[in-house]
Amino acid sequence: MGNVCVTKSDRSAGIEPFSTMMLEVGDGHNLYVERVGKPNGIPAIYLHGGPGSGFQPQHRELFDATRYCAVLFDQRGAGRSRPPLSLEANTTQHLVADIEKVRLAVGFERMLVVGGSWGSTLALAYAERYPERVLGIALRAIFLGTRVEVEWAFLEGPRRFRPDLYRQFLAYLPEAERTDPLAAYYRRLTSPDPAIQVPAAWIFFYYERALSELVPGTRALPQEPRTSGRPPSTAVIEAHYLAHDCFLEPDELIRNAGRLSGIPGVIVQSRYDMLCPPDAAYQLNAAWPGSELVMIEAAGHAMSDPGVWSALIAGLEQIANGLSS
Repeated sequence: MGNVCVTKSDRSAGIEPFSTMMLEVGDGHNLYVERVGKPNGIPAIYLHGGPGSGFQPQHRELFDATRYCAVLFDQRGAGRSRPPLSLEANTTQHLVADIEKVRLAVGFERMLVVGGSWGSTLALAYAERYPERVLGIALRAIFLGTRVEVEWAFLEGPRRFRPDLYRQFLAYLPEAERTDPLAAYYRRLTSPDPAIQVPAAWIFFYYERALSELVPGTRALPQEPRTSGRPPSTAVIEAHYLAHDCFLEPDELIRNAGRLSGIPGVIVQSRYDMLCPPDAAYQLNAAWPGSELVMIEAAGHAMSDPGVWSALIAGLEQIANGLSS
């Protein structure tokens, strides 16, 4: 699911990459890839949310620069990768293959995999496909890519808990299209006409952002959204994935979770996450032998909510310490 603001950690403020590259992965896509930290440190890769949000500079700070060699990259169509907003050859299977190409390009034999929200989905899909390449997994805000989760996050949950916001989300649509709002937004978000696509993308962006915070800073959607310029990539690419059930078979990630047996993992989950509620984290913990579930009691989806950021770092450190010992 979509990216949200994060809080800088004091210990590693100002981390800059020691190498960057544009990696050609085929199908006309080139990915922006960077490495931070210690060149011979513990290998790790960060998978951003969305799909489509791109990683933020603050995400570098999850990794102790004196201990890790961390790779961060923008997925297809996102961030500094090219072409921007491209939905061509952009599926979960393509992204999993891209992770493997990134691993080979930076010379990691095995690596820690870190991600949250959609990043957790992609981390699980990759680890289940290439378990022999994974040293450990640190996740937050589990999203398994199912239709039930999508309908809860954007329809059922807001209708019950944020009816004011939900009504605003529907009000942007003609009344005849409000019976299936996700399909109606998908048509707009993939429209070739910027006058249709751009405002719908900003409405969708602010709607998801409001739902991500336990105490939302955004209480109302813009009455007059932007109508020109590039739309937020998260809304466009996310709509593409959600309309295709994230290019996963029903319950695929849970059915294949046994492949993670023997891989150490920490699952950080917020109790009041509206977009990625705890049920998925409990399912994953039960299906993944040896995983540990850490519940943050007073937090929502945002990584900036109290306790989430520090718990993910602590989980990563726990796994790394186990590898060292």
